[in-house]
Amino acid sequence: MILIDEPVWPAHATVWAHLVSDASYAELHAFAKAAGIPPRAFDNDHYDVPRERWNELVERGALPVTGRELLRRLQHAGLRVRQKDKSPKDPRSAH
Repeated sequence: MILIDEPVWPAHATVWAHLVSDASYAELHAFAKAAGIPPRAFDNDHYDVPRERWNELVERGALPVTGRELLRRLQHAGLRVRQKDKSPKDPRSAH
């Protein structure tokens, strides 16, 4: 299932939500591609999405959950990448 948390993470003049799958990265990437989310928005285990797209992504089928629930489900699925294990992002691909 595709999950989205509340947009509360400030950066780059907006706030951001996290879009994840609790089933597979393949499901997550397919959803993101269909929604037109650019690959550069992917950050190891989630996509960062701006508040402006939140309602649209929920209408497309993302289930709204709290940040805590999103993390719990991602960990339970074995898809969570811990902060210390994340690969560095290319600075050219920032939001």
